[in-house]
Amino acid sequence: MAFEPREEQKELKYDELRIYSDEELNNYTEEELKNFKIKHDIPMCDDLEKGPWPSFVADSKREALHRKNLAKDRMMIDCDVVEDTLGQLEESFVDGETHWKHGGIVGVFGYGGGVIGRYSDLQKKFPSIAHFHTMRVNQPASKFYSSDYLRSICDLWEYRGSGLMNFHGSTGDIIFLGTFTEQLEPTFYELGHVLQQDLGGSGSNLRSPSCCLGKARCEWSCIDTQDMCYELTHYYQDELHRPAFPYKFKFKFDGCPNCCVASIARADMSYIGTWKDNIRIDQEAVQAYIGGEIPPNAGAHAGRDWGKFDIEKEVINLCPTNCMRLEDGKLVINDKECTRCMHCINVMPRALRPGTDTGCSILFGAKAPILEGAQMSMLTVPFMRCEPPYDNIKELVEKVWDWWMEEGKNRERLGELIQRWGVPKFLEVLDLPPMPQMVKEPRSNPYIFWKEEDVEGGWDRKIEDYRIKHMR
Repeated sequence: MAFEPREEQKELKYDELRIYSDEELNNYTEEELKNFKIKHDIPMCDDLEKGPWPSFVADSKREALHRKNLAKDRMMIDCDVVEDTLGQLEESFVDGETHWKHGGIVGVFGYGGGVIGRYSDLQKKFPSIAHFHTMRVNQPASKFYSSDYLRSICDLWEYRGSGLMNFHGSTGDIIFLGTFTEQLEPTFYELGHVLQQDLGGSGSNLRSPSCCLGKARCEWSCIDTQDMCYELTHYYQDELHRPAFPYKFKFKFDGCPNCCVASIARADMSYIGTWKDNIRIDQEAVQAYIGGEIPPNAGAHAGRDWGKFDIEKEVINLCPTNCMRLEDGKLVINDKECTRCMHCINVMPRALRPGTDTGCSILFGAKAPILEGAQMSMLTVPFMRCEPPYDNIKELVEKVWDWWMEEGKNRERLGELIQRWGVPKFLEVLDLPPMPQMVKEPRSNPYIFWKEEDVEGGWDRKIEDYRIKHMR
């Protein structure tokens, strides 16, 4: 069944929403750009334009020239904002330190956690970036955009901000880089009331949930990532809009173990689609791969002659659990040993497919290196059904949040709390049995701390019972 949003969605038409004419949007020539020099001397930034890769410095200069050629009343903040941004960046390279001061969260009406406050500490030298607040905009599920929507938000930010944008931040949001405080409320109003778009989370709250293409485009997706992302985004609006957590918390939804939104590396709670039954095998297609009739990796490596496909070398010997073998010319898989790494399916997609008994694995604790270093998330729930309205998943989420909000220190991510308290305590909170796969190394502490319910008779003993066996 096709995914359908709950609210009526109006179709955005750029011709009705546009702020700038075609002439204003294309207001310089390549010759002008070639001869354009910004008002600050930035030799170290200029170096970043060299080499074969696209450069944000080159893009920023295009934007600076574009703003310079716009009429002053066609922008709500100073036209020099991009030039001053590059000038301050040069100062940071020279001094070896940032000149941005983090101003905490700047609230907008109806959204307590929506805007990242930033201020320059060189305001006299670069007055047009005295304020440089960053707005996160909640991306659509799977980042499906229409050109009308993209052009509309670009016009909006050109008018009310610096025109500089980032697609996308590590949470997935669209990033609007740099505007003054006075423009935050009007921008938020336009986003919500005209473009039907919410801000993304900032601060100690639930950040914008993000998902891969899922069943919309991917044949391997084991769960409807878009529906899960949409449901949990709507269900937890209060947690998105009102920072009440010890620190940030991220949901990410991956349709299969290929993990296309990197949930295993970047989410406090990762949902990764998986299957319980056996990998489906098309033995005729296996033979076609072996015979060279079908290119491996869906032809992705076709730019070079790698020689004849060798299933032993390229698939079977690379299986992390050695659960595959060729037997009488047929591919055999010991599915009990399979860890769902997807390597064999990626190499031979027309021969192998995920099973049909699908759900998701749930992992906890991934984060970037802030306090304790980078962490990958830990597989905690090997398999859980994923069917609307996802009450089983919501119940698990709330167990985690209740414990984290009670015990988490300020700016302590869930993964760090698990490290501090230990996996046994976390499993106790979730009421889940431990698995041997969770053991990282043999324990080094020789002492065992018993719980009263695990000790026969509990803590209360009678000396008379003891004397029966141990007479004086």
